[in-house]
Amino acid sequence: MIETRELGSSGVRVTRFALGSAPLGGLYQPVGDAAARATVDEAWRLGVRTFDTAPHYGAGVAERRIGAALRERPRSELVLCTKVGRLLVEPEAPGASMFAEDSGLGRRFDFSADGVRRSLEDSLERLGLDRVDVVHVHDPDDHLDEAIASSLPALAALRDEGVIGAVGAGMNHVAPLVRIVREADVDCILLAGRHTLIDHGASAQLLPLCVERGVSVIAAGVLNSGILADPGDGATFDYEPASAGMLEHARRIGAACERHGVSLPVAATAFPLRHPAVACVLVGARSPREVAADLEGVLGAIPDVLWADLVSAGLLPEEAVAA
Repeated sequence: MIETRELGSSGVRVTRFALGSAPLGGLYQPVGDAAARATVDEAWRLGVRTFDTAPHYGAGVAERRIGAALRERPRSELVLCTKVGRLLVEPEAPGASMFAEDSGLGRRFDFSADGVRRSLEDSLERLGLDRVDVVHVHDPDDHLDEAIASSLPALAALRDEGVIGAVGAGMNHVAPLVRIVREADVDCILLAGRHTLIDHGASAQLLPLCVERGVSVIAAGVLNSGILADPGDGATFDYEPASAGMLEHARRIGAACERHGVSLPVAATAFPLRHPAVACVLVGARSPREVAADLEGVLGAIPDVLWADLVSAGLLPEEAVAA
């Protein structure tokens, strides 16, 4: 099995690589039931024991598929994470887009304490399981006060009752996560896209704060939506076309990686794990082949001199590569 780390002081231990399930819910392109099952099965075969999902992913499709693939696995061996707060109504008819944002279906949010409990109950029904281990408040950007006052205390109470194992918050922005770590009782945060080879937004304040407070970081979005997978013409950064300057920066990082015999996406997956705040990287996949490729950054040997060269070339700040 892959090495594990504890989330804060929760007792929940996650593998250093976690499989994300947004692609299994149909993000960007449809995925069939058989392909989804094969992807989870391959992750398990390779030692992955941490799996992340959400009601938002495919309007429940990802949760159903993750649950179906894990239901017969030894429950004590796996860590299952889901989310509350960001909800989507379910497709109304067969054939509707499995990723509800693409289908024009209405988006809704509920960050109340009662909403958190209802959301978790609904997730357990879709998963077909009696518990989940980690629950994150999902993208409370415009509902931050309510999340801190209602959602997170409700989850902390469920944790204290033994219903869940750990409490977290998942977001794409640093400033609100700094506030959450300071003001809320969380074991972990899910940080998307802000501690990567090309975006170091979390390095100065958020990551040191997490170390100080004993809050673990799950690093997601490590490829920044594509630019760190392949910085070719037309590559995207944070789901928008990357600027010429951003492309050039990514290409310079890629060239440095190649000089050390490491591919850019492998280095991008490995990089976040160097920081002591980071417990694991979370990467989505839609096929067994993608899972195996993504795991190279966790299981492979990356020469330390690569990170030193990136710092000396001005491509990484020194604080971002703390080991």
